[in-house]
Amino acid sequence: MTSIPDVKTPHKTKAEKEGEVDRVYRIIKAWLIECRLPPGEFVSEVDLARECNTSRTPVREACNRLSQDGWITRIRKKGYLVTPVSVRDLLQLYEYRKLLECFAAEKAAQVASPEQMETLARIIEVEQRSVVDVNEVVAANDLFHLGIAEIAGNQRVYNQLKLTLEYVHRLDRLSTQKSHGWISHCEILNALQARKPNEARQAMATHIDYARDRMLHLFAR
Repeated sequence: MTSIPDVKTPHKTKAEKEGEVDRVYRIIKAWLIECRLPPGEFVSEVDLARECNTSRTPVREACNRLSQDGWITRIRKKGYLVTPVSVRDLLQLYEYRKLLECFAAEKAAQVASPEQMETLARIIEVEQRSVVDVNEVVAANDLFHLGIAEIAGNQRVYNQLKLTLEYVHRLDRLSTQKSHGWISHCEILNALQARKPNEARQAMATHIDYARDRMLHLFAR
């Protein structure tokens, strides 16, 4: 295919160029997280530029950042490969997630206010409905786990967990295409409400182990 040159646009300041790269980065990353760009798919700068309504230069810079983040891999003369799900990466992801979230659950059981406990309970009410929208469950899952980390009050842990859960969110999206089940958060909430840090840590560890094993069952076939 003949390469398509960048569309000529009026001169932009450095800030405007950086802003355009950030915009494109956020758009493509959202597509990756929500599986609009599924694992194993090839994408080209030309197609991405057209979809993002921009030139190839900001797409190239955004893709370089996404490559550094592990979302995509540059393939010479083909474009970019959306990183496939591997068992090795899956295991490492959930191992790291457990380190972050067990700490957060233990700390939250000690410091959460009654109002914060009520907020967590409301988030997962969706799990008790007779008819459930899986998209709502996935969204509630993100809010619940980040909510616990926010209550724990360690900004570094929160920031790292937020990044980790983006990869988990992609797995959740993929898993709902194969199975509509989910893992309840009630045991975690019960331990938090009982103000039992060790039980909260264990409930979180068990929850993450179940989630890991479910993903292994779905993706390691």
